[in-house]
Amino acid sequence: MVFDLFSSSLDPEWEIYIQPHLNGLRPDFVLLHPQIGIAVFEVKDWDLDAMEYFVRQGPPPKLWARKDGKEFSRQMDNPVTKAEYYREAIFNLYCPRLTAKKGFGAITAGVIFPFADRKRLRSLFDPFLKHEDNEQLARYMTISGASEIRNRDISHVFPDSTRSHSVLMRPELAEDLRGWLVEPDFSVTQRRPLVMNAHQRQLANFRTDTGFRRIKGPAGSGKSLVLAARAARLADEGKSVLVATFNITLWHYLRDLIVRDLRKKQSYRNIVFANFHSWCRDICEHVGWSDRYDDLWKGSDASIVMKTSLPNLVSTIADEMQAPTYDAILVDEGQDYQPLWWNTLRRFLKPGGEMLMAADATQNIYGTADDWTDDAMTGAGFRGNWSRLDVSYRLPPEAVPLIRNFADRFLPGTEIDLPLQNQGEFDLAPCRLRWVQCAAPQSAKACTEELLRMMHFTGTGNLANADITYLAADVASGSSVVEMLNDRGVKSVSTFAEDVQERRRQKVGFYMGDARIKATTLHSFKGWESPSLVIHVGTTTDAGSIALIYTGLTRLKNSSLGSRLTIISSSPEFLEYAKTWPNFTDITNKVDQSH
Repeated sequence: MVFDLFSSSLDPEWEIYIQPHLNGLRPDFVLLHPQIGIAVFEVKDWDLDAMEYFVRQGPPPKLWARKDGKEFSRQMDNPVTKAEYYREAIFNLYCPRLTAKKGFGAITAGVIFPFADRKRLRSLFDPFLKHEDNEQLARYMTISGASEIRNRDISHVFPDSTRSHSVLMRPELAEDLRGWLVEPDFSVTQRRPLVMNAHQRQLANFRTDTGFRRIKGPAGSGKSLVLAARAARLADEGKSVLVATFNITLWHYLRDLIVRDLRKKQSYRNIVFANFHSWCRDICEHVGWSDRYDDLWKGSDASIVMKTSLPNLVSTIADEMQAPTYDAILVDEGQDYQPLWWNTLRRFLKPGGEMLMAADATQNIYGTADDWTDDAMTGAGFRGNWSRLDVSYRLPPEAVPLIRNFADRFLPGTEIDLPLQNQGEFDLAPCRLRWVQCAAPQSAKACTEELLRMMHFTGTGNLANADITYLAADVASGSSVVEMLNDRGVKSVSTFAEDVQERRRQKVGFYMGDARIKATTLHSFKGWESPSLVIHVGTTTDAGSIALIYTGLTRLKNSSLGSRLTIISSSPEFLEYAKTWPNFTDITNKVDQSH
């Protein structure tokens, strides 16, 4: 009802955003006109007769309700204080170039109750209105009820809608806000079914004679896509499916892909997501071996427990105990798995079931890909050649030569699987590639400045700030950048908690659909993708770190609206390569004047 009012009554130049991603805030409506101003509205379908609402005087006043003799606070749901908070946040954080004090007049806030009487609303909410009896200020915080919506009284709902211009508002100010309002690439993508070529679809739709399949290909070639589509097919058939990863944060990405290809929503219940080691613990808990699980870690080297002791214990469960089994087990980022881990999973496969491994040996950041010899592959149930995917459909065409050049220079060897450019793809969307070389002490500030710099471009290109992702070289440096962003009023969803258990919880909850900027480590983002990346590569240049940097470079996602990748590096080893980038800047010798 409210959208219909705005859509039919406002000048076409007004942009209407419904529940936009506003850095973690979710107002119901934001209206934006580059020449006139901004408005933010909360809409409530409250029935004021459903309970007795009243105000407990403060300071500050609080909204309460009474029902069936019980009183309880409704202040958290108070739409007037919410709308006022949104207005202040837009002024202070998301439109920082609005003129001090006077610029506040470019922003209207309002609350709309389509099913309530306006007089009752005014009586109830007057204590929360800061303007009191000042009519000039009242136009910037409006309360509207059923009659205003029914009579399409836009002049009362939004008084500034009748303006033709405002001296307070300019197009560049609208750009500042727009980056926070446009729908993120993730949300747009999530509404679309998976798109695959004929070869990918064939791999997803049909099993091999043995039921075992291994898929090999470079970053962006669609390995995870095929795995997700296969999981969806099997789940739709009523089969039990285990989707296993090494990286905890990868769950959400695979889950979101699978949901897009399910034909029956209820089929989702047939799928279990787990990283290998948490799955091992769950199996031990399931059969009552939690004590044996705990005993493994006492006085033992954690790496040995994870590599051999734990999978051996779980293999024993398969022999001796009644444990869950699956019709299909699908492993993504298989190059991170030890052959022992794969064979442990294999013991929980139902007779006649199927297993799939998707791998890219070039992203060998843990050094485990070398363990997959021909003998190990045969012992793992595989026969014949790998199914191959060669062309990168995710990477922007402009980025592919730079990524291949990086691998040629720094990852020499036989296990390189470099992406080929999609020859049928036209390079129409802009791709901005930037490299910033700096001294190590400068890196946290440089990362912060580059993130803020990227935010300046989102509004002009209809890109979303919520798509911006920062990948840290380590937890400590990442935490410093998140703290600097927070000081600038920029919220983020991150995985940098000091406590290991809390960090694990953050990883499990890491989700690209979150409205805030994303911040995690290069390790944790393995397998994911984003059209707007800022990557800190640090100073370490051992083989694992170089493979990790390659992995980070390949996380860039092509988008019809464009893509951006910025690298911040303090390693002199990459300097000559960095100079081949289209936009290279060296701030190593620049003096920091901020103090």
